[in-house]
Amino acid sequence: MKKNPDFDDIRPYYDEEFPAAMQRIASSDVFPLLASYVYPDMTIEAVRQHVCSFRTIREFQHDTMAEVNRQIIARSITEFTCEGLERLDPKRQYLYVSNHRDIMLDACLLQYFLVINGFETTEITFGANLMTHPVVVDVGKSNKMFRVERPGSDLRQFYRSSLHLSEYMRWCIKEKGESVWIAQRNGRTKDGRDATDQGIIKMFCMSEPKDKIKALAELNIVPVAVSYEWESCDVLKALELYQSQYARYVKKPGEDLNSILTGIMQHKGRVVFHLCEPIRTDELEAFENMTNSEYHKAVAGLIDRRIKSAYRLFPNNYIAHDMLYGNTKYRDKYTNEQYEAFEKRLAKLDRYEENCDMERLREIFIGIYANPVTIK
Repeated sequence: MKKNPDFDDIRPYYDEEFPAAMQRIASSDVFPLLASYVYPDMTIEAVRQHVCSFRTIREFQHDTMAEVNRQIIARSITEFTCEGLERLDPKRQYLYVSNHRDIMLDACLLQYFLVINGFETTEITFGANLMTHPVVVDVGKSNKMFRVERPGSDLRQFYRSSLHLSEYMRWCIKEKGESVWIAQRNGRTKDGRDATDQGIIKMFCMSEPKDKIKALAELNIVPVAVSYEWESCDVLKALELYQSQYARYVKKPGEDLNSILTGIMQHKGRVVFHLCEPIRTDELEAFENMTNSEYHKAVAGLIDRRIKSAYRLFPNNYIAHDMLYGNTKYRDKYTNEQYEAFEKRLAKLDRYEENCDMERLREIFIGIYANPVTIK
């Protein structure tokens, strides 16, 4: 494996660092809970010995992490499908740019699909805000996750961090021989309106500033559309959007971890991943005469069109749209039973009626499901 000490501050673990991380995880207080979920038919000690026997990250991902995904699918997903892999070459490296609905599962489930189809897993962006608990850090960096700083008030520091990230991702794809997964925007989509942040495209280009076409062409960008029948953390997202109307939203301690666990455990119904056609050089060349800012915006729009075209709409989306607009425009898209199931999900908001304007909270919740129909 190629190494570059310039990136030691953000990179995942190397294989030689990995066994010590497994020992730390296996000795942690939360290990029994993790072990019982992933390997319910094994004793805790047997699981401890099993995970500590791995010597490489690839072994761990193809064994334990594959089993994690199998358990998630078996317990919380009715049907899991992934489309478009035939467009890709298992010997090439890609930059997967995905819409972002769940903190962990968007990237995690994609890795599983790549593994079972003979592709290597990708490196994954990992928000610094999530790197708080030592076990989370060890699990993340043992899964090829690398640190990404969130924007702050120090713009100079953010510029340096963005340049560093851009250089690392390019080095991964061109020199290290690893594909990379990144979300299309900073943070999850809360309102159902997926949109690529042109600042992400600008960041991609920072490490190749003299040639904007080459900067993106050599990254082999693959837009990824992720669709959940039941939106991950839908109630939590509705509450955050509701509270954000009245004041700047500040996350509570442990909120991200709660969202991770909720996303894993919550029933998700059908889940579809669609790997879109990679962005071609000739498509980028069509924007060659644009200013840099126009170019970044145009490429973001190109990715958005791929993702929106591939996004899978479910009955819940059509039900919500009819509810929101008070009509039956999409009545042929769902059954009475599906409508009743959505109403039952909506009723989960009732527990918050003492502290919220329920009409507004319900409207926000319904909008999360309805908006993908509006922008499709």
